[in-house]
Amino acid sequence: MTGDDNSVNIAPALGRDAYHHGDLRSALIAAGMHALSADSADALSLRALAREVGVSATAVYRHFPDKDALLVALALTGFDQLAAAQQAASRAASGQGALAAFSASGAAYVRFAIINPELFRLMWKAAPRGDQLHLPIDEAHPAMANLRRTVEDVAPPGSSEDDKRATALRCWGLVHGLATLSLDGQIDLDDAMIGRVIVGLTGGPQT
Repeated sequence: MTGDDNSVNIAPALGRDAYHHGDLRSALIAAGMHALSADSADALSLRALAREVGVSATAVYRHFPDKDALLVALALTGFDQLAAAQQAASRAASGQGALAAFSASGAAYVRFAIINPELFRLMWKAAPRGDQLHLPIDEAHPAMANLRRTVEDVAPPGSSEDDKRATALRCWGLVHGLATLSLDGQIDLDDAMIGRVIVGLTGGPQT
């Protein structure tokens, strides 16, 4: 956040008394998410967010001892939102079959990144190191767990676990690559092109 002129004061909507009942953490996350819509994670300031929601810096530190703790919370919120967007897209296309639903989920991943560039970058910067496809599925973040579960729906009968993992990696690599290339200004993507590229991978109907 670069200044108060670009911010939305959330404090009046909740009321100061709400902070004494556990809502300050949620208000700070909401303010942080709003800030990321206009600026990078590097520009975030706990003191600025405190002013944003109308509390002292000391109150903020009770919930987030440092900036890194806030960034992790924002990244986790981003992964929840990404998973929700993918699930909604998948449900909307489910009447066209499993492949269409899978394709729609992948397209939603790319669109989410394009709409939320700074949040998307933060999410993957904050994600734990290591092979996400080898984690137990109940330990994976929601978006990755969704990918691994939906691969089961599109994998040919009798596919081995290695085949399913390869499919998940191929699909993740495609959508993440598209998203990154777009955010880095290497390609121009519109909805139609996103659908065309992703349908080419899965072989399902265009989304």
